[in-house]
Amino acid sequence: MMKRTILFACSLWLSIVAMIAADNKCSGIVVDEANEPLIGATVSVPGTSIGVPTDIDGHFTIQVPAGKKIRVYYIGYKSVDLTPKADLGTIVLQPDQKMLKDVVVTQSVAKTRVTPVAISNISAQTIDLKLGNQELPEVLKTTPGVWTTRNGGGFGDAKTNMRGFKSENVAVMVNGIPINDMEWGGVYWSNWAGLGDVASSIQTQRGLGATIVSTPSIGGTINITTRTTDVERGGSVWYGMGNDAMNNFGLKVSTGLMKNGWAVTLLGSRKWGDGYIQGTPFNSYNYFVNVSKRINDSHQISLTAFGAPQTHYQRSSQNGLSIEGYQEVKNYMNGESMYKYNPTFGYDKNGQMRNSSYNYYHKPQISLSHIWQISEINSLSTSIYASFANGGGYSGQGSGLGKYTYSTWYGATNGQINTTFRCPDGTFDYAAIQELNANSLTGSELVMSQSTNSHTWVGLVSSYKHEINQSNGNRLNLTGGLDVRYYVGFHKNVINDLYDGEYFIDYSSRRSVKPELNSAAADPAWAYEKLGVGDVVYRNYNGYTAQEGIYAQGEYTMLDNRLNLVVSGAVNNNTYWRRDFFYYDKEHERSATTNFVGGTIKGGANYNFDKHNNVFVNLGYISRAPFFSGGVFLNSTTSNIINENAVNEKVYSFEVGYGFTSKPFALTFNGYYTRWMDKTTTRGGTIDKGVHEGDRYYMNMEGVDALHMGLELNLNWVPARWVSIDGMVSVGDWKWDSNASGYFYNQLGQPLANTDGDIASGIMAPDHLHATINQKGIKVGGSAQTTASISANFIPFKGFRIGADWVVNSNNYSDYQISASQLGGGDVNVAKPWRIPWGQQVDLNASYRFKIGGVNATLYGNVYNLFNNYYVVDAYTSTSTPGTWQNAYRVFYSFGRTYSLRLKINF
Repeated sequence: MMKRTILFACSLWLSIVAMIAADNKCSGIVVDEANEPLIGATVSVPGTSIGVPTDIDGHFTIQVPAGKKIRVYYIGYKSVDLTPKADLGTIVLQPDQKMLKDVVVTQSVAKTRVTPVAISNISAQTIDLKLGNQELPEVLKTTPGVWTTRNGGGFGDAKTNMRGFKSENVAVMVNGIPINDMEWGGVYWSNWAGLGDVASSIQTQRGLGATIVSTPSIGGTINITTRTTDVERGGSVWYGMGNDAMNNFGLKVSTGLMKNGWAVTLLGSRKWGDGYIQGTPFNSYNYFVNVSKRINDSHQISLTAFGAPQTHYQRSSQNGLSIEGYQEVKNYMNGESMYKYNPTFGYDKNGQMRNSSYNYYHKPQISLSHIWQISEINSLSTSIYASFANGGGYSGQGSGLGKYTYSTWYGATNGQINTTFRCPDGTFDYAAIQELNANSLTGSELVMSQSTNSHTWVGLVSSYKHEINQSNGNRLNLTGGLDVRYYVGFHKNVINDLYDGEYFIDYSSRRSVKPELNSAAADPAWAYEKLGVGDVVYRNYNGYTAQEGIYAQGEYTMLDNRLNLVVSGAVNNNTYWRRDFFYYDKEHERSATTNFVGGTIKGGANYNFDKHNNVFVNLGYISRAPFFSGGVFLNSTTSNIINENAVNEKVYSFEVGYGFTSKPFALTFNGYYTRWMDKTTTRGGTIDKGVHEGDRYYMNMEGVDALHMGLELNLNWVPARWVSIDGMVSVGDWKWDSNASGYFYNQLGQPLANTDGDIASGIMAPDHLHATINQKGIKVGGSAQTTASISANFIPFKGFRIGADWVVNSNNYSDYQISASQLGGGDVNVAKPWRIPWGQQVDLNASYRFKIGGVNATLYGNVYNLFNNYYVVDAYTSTSTPGTWQNAYRVFYSFGRTYSLRLKINF
């Protein structure tokens, strides 16, 4: 028996050796014409699906089948075909006169050992391997300083913070074009759900970053570059499946760059499923079109259009329960995890599934780019873009005539499920609302409205670049440009379901309309008007934002390419106004126009001691205009009153870093210090007594300062050609650095006079509730301040790749809500937050490459949270009591074990 075992083991080992020997393992370094590493260059085997990206130092290792060639390609450069050998040495790519560089795109991308910022790169191959059924930003969770979670858990509802700054302070760029919302600054990832299918690379720049648009980031920048004319001729088709009935299929075809100078790429896909969280089914489509034309040696145009129309049900970020609250709903879940419970999931009287948290949206983006290579040293790139978005969600409304208000629709309040309309099985009782309305003598007491948040956004980004090559070998690159944007958001609520009532009276909203601003309110009967499906309730306004900016950058390279100096600056003018058609009549509908001038100045240097060691430093100052929402207007939903105390946010930032690069090992280590001042933001709470008990309120806070500093380490080790190890550690220390003040409003945007929910006589009137929040020294919540990961990837035999990521987080603090019991005295002291226990999970990924029917195919498999370890990722505590696990609420846990499987066929 032992002899047979030994013989079998020897035979198996020889078979594996034979398979490996059948391929050529090749490695090398890819650099540009200036001998600088090209990050994310594609090294592939033509006629197969084999391909790898170069790493941050231009290194690559690839396994090449016998008899095949190697092709090295990078956008804007001539491709190179090579004969395989073990050491390909340094491969120099030359600029391609057939493909002109787009300055708008390339100016936003940083280079290792050149650009003095902290960066991380994710290649298309890594996205293919790790994305699976995750949200796109989740592929960044092994990146230093990045904290991404699923938030409430609905499709596309992920949140992404960098260095403790929330999404409105993280710039997201697609092909050099900004996509952050123009009114509040954030990004809804559900609107961009298809980017994972078309992205050729993702680069994160932490801190000030290298992007030189007129409005910079504070926490960092996420640069997403899509596939355009860098795609070779061919295509692919795929089908995937995963947990909770997730399905995904798609088709992509590309002509490549044809002899007539045209190149066309088309992609379409669909993804749908039941959702991991209870009652959150989703349906998403994705399309991508790029048509490019190389006109002559000097001109190239490119038209790109993409979008992802989707619908999905949600679990609101307000509907997280307490730790004990989840234990109480365990019996409702029929063996499923209690952490999947959704308190707004239920059924109506006909047995139809209902969920009052629902989102639908389609945000297409269309851009037309022109590249003009004026001469060998001068170029001009211009992109005109437009987005015509349409969508919104559900918003429950209450008449305000009886005991039921808009808050009756809430699934949970302060971590406890609301029981007013609750079935014995734990589901929300929508049938009871239908019965209530059907029996009411005053119409529907509760209705559902469609909350529309559409927009029209047009813009232009144009960059001119001039290169000066000096006789001593030094280079000076000068870049300058325009960044112009115009945006109008359309916001209104219309009744879409009376829930079996005959009509609806919107007394809760109309009672606060002032006759001197809207003459209709002079008639007392107007507040009691009978409304039906399609009628407007609660709000109806347009928000306008216009921005004109200029930017410039000088980059000087000297000392035989060892020293690179960068200085950049920008100035922008921001104009805001709004038109309100609900709280104001025609004469008063337009607000005053207000302007804020912002700007930035930043600089840095990178010095390469030798081919292995480099250091960099950057520093900068930002003056950013306040946002339309929560900044410029005291209440942008219901009022034209401009915040007289609104001022620009100020940011000082400093960073220093060290890098080491060698063939088997690379390391970067950096430290940062960011001081953020005069921020405007909002904080919420819940009325805990009286007839309005359970209603939510929020406070517009002014004069918020914060201090963010920390250390980051990133490393890559390739001990052998068939194995690579990556790791990162990020340690932050983020605290609020000032006390702040502001006014309080209810959920309908009406000014509050007290914590009983009574309405004040006007915004900023003497009876408008006001307070100072003493938060200085309190830890910033909502992001883990310490994160770490170890990733291992193996290629044990031909065509097979397997890897694992171990991701760890700690020093994650609860965010805070303002306790109603502390209001009335003028000052609110913020208690110490809850330090959430550390969390960790292991994710597996694998792929196997093979032939099927004469074409190349790849099978991808992913298992996330392999050991099904649940840990808290988000929580809130009250300002009135030191935070503990017993009093934490709005708690969300990590997803348990999930999986996906996908087959991709290339042709």
